[in-house]
Amino acid sequence: MSFPLLTATAVLPAIGAVATAAVPAARRNAAKALALLFSLVTLALAIVVLVRFDPGGARYQLTESHSWIAEFGVRYELGVDGIGVALVALTALLIPFVILAGWHDADPLETGSKRWRPTQGFFALILAVEAMVILSFEATDVFLFYIFFEAMLIPMYFLIGGFGDRAHEHGEEAASTQRSYAAVKFLLYNLVGGLIMLAAVIGLYVVAGNFSLAEIAQARADGTLHMATSTERWLFLGFFFAFAVKAPLWPLHTWLPNAMGEATAPVAVLITAVVDKVGTFAMLRFCLQLFPEASKWATPVILVLAVISIVYGALLAVGQRDIKRLVAYASISHFGFIILGIFAMTSQGQSGATLYMVNHGISTAALMLVAGFLISRRGSRLIADYGGVQKVAPVLAGTFLIGGLATLSLPGLAPFVSEFLVLVGTFARYPAIGIIATFGIVLAALYTLVLYQRTMTGPVKPEVSAMPDLRARELVVVTPLIVLLIFLGVYPKPVTDIVNPAVKQTLSDVHKKDPKPEVEAAK
Repeated sequence: MSFPLLTATAVLPAIGAVATAAVPAARRNAAKALALLFSLVTLALAIVVLVRFDPGGARYQLTESHSWIAEFGVRYELGVDGIGVALVALTALLIPFVILAGWHDADPLETGSKRWRPTQGFFALILAVEAMVILSFEATDVFLFYIFFEAMLIPMYFLIGGFGDRAHEHGEEAASTQRSYAAVKFLLYNLVGGLIMLAAVIGLYVVAGNFSLAEIAQARADGTLHMATSTERWLFLGFFFAFAVKAPLWPLHTWLPNAMGEATAPVAVLITAVVDKVGTFAMLRFCLQLFPEASKWATPVILVLAVISIVYGALLAVGQRDIKRLVAYASISHFGFIILGIFAMTSQGQSGATLYMVNHGISTAALMLVAGFLISRRGSRLIADYGGVQKVAPVLAGTFLIGGLATLSLPGLAPFVSEFLVLVGTFARYPAIGIIATFGIVLAALYTLVLYQRTMTGPVKPEVSAMPDLRARELVVVTPLIVLLIFLGVYPKPVTDIVNPAVKQTLSDVHKKDPKPEVEAAK
């Protein structure tokens, strides 16, 4: 039997989580080093998965299938297509940076409260989230996917509520209250979505008789499995609702600014760059593949919601006083672009959406982690408490600028390519929607440049006059992300070559073809 590479990629961080949690509390540095080691070995395995994946081969590769709950047709089935393998690689890539950036975030507090913060628990929870997210990207059994889709909420709840940001304008007691509120809101929103999805998963089993994604999709394509129109639409809505909460899509987004605002910067990256991608990924893998007719039926409404997310998120980002909440609202706008590309039902749109998932993960990680380094120095998340930082910490300011320019999709940086493809794909089929979506680009330039101007330029405020520049550990975190943003901005082909065949197969699932150009090419 061949080596179960996909299982190993997911199980290794789970083992790392247990091993890290078992480290004695007095040996904090050993727990940190062990967590980092497991994350790096997981990254090495993810690279092996990426190398062994053949974009021109079968749709799902490196597959594993074992009977699990035979009475209900539940199997332990794993496999990756081009979209899944790209997101597995993104997850494994970001976790070591998250761990390094949060190196001191769970150290014991020196405040009068002396609140206990188990350092090893913080890093163990990060590895646990990584394991569950990777399994979600690999699962091709619907019930198996559902289990890890829901299970990842538990470690995320404790990361937000138990290890929140220490920088709060109203003190530790208010910060603790806000963290608890954000953690509970995150959990409740996602649990409600998950419960609705569970009903749809059960309904799917009643209709199809099993949970295998490949078997159900093949039966639908062959015509051997028929769903009544109303049944398919209700099942689609059950799945889509859960994914829209996770994504998050307006108006189901309100948990995200609270969660990202109260979490530490590395955990905020974990939320928006890793966990939320499961929602948009699942729209491609499950909604479109299992319910193609219902997906087309719901497309007009989803496109409107996506455009509202783009413009609404960007508008609220413009008016934010809090740096982290600004990045959170910007992410809502960016997820609107991703969902717009998915449901534009064109190869350019879906290729751009998948590329956007990868590029948004890298750009948001770069911007949020540098923002976290900035906040940790000043002890405040408020934009008004900064000014003139570029004069005292030019490297910090420079990396913050590059992360911000990537967020506004500047040409030459990775998000530009994906945003351009999404808009091209949308214009081809829905020109009015595409025109409205472009306002998000203008607003992104506004909130990003105003943020940089107010924090980094102008007179040096006394509170930041002694601010140190980026240290060696912080440079190790930021530099590779900046390099990737530039490399993929200039040469996105390595990613597009992997995802494009999967995108074509997804379009085939919903029986869609790219619109023909209105003007014939000159012969």
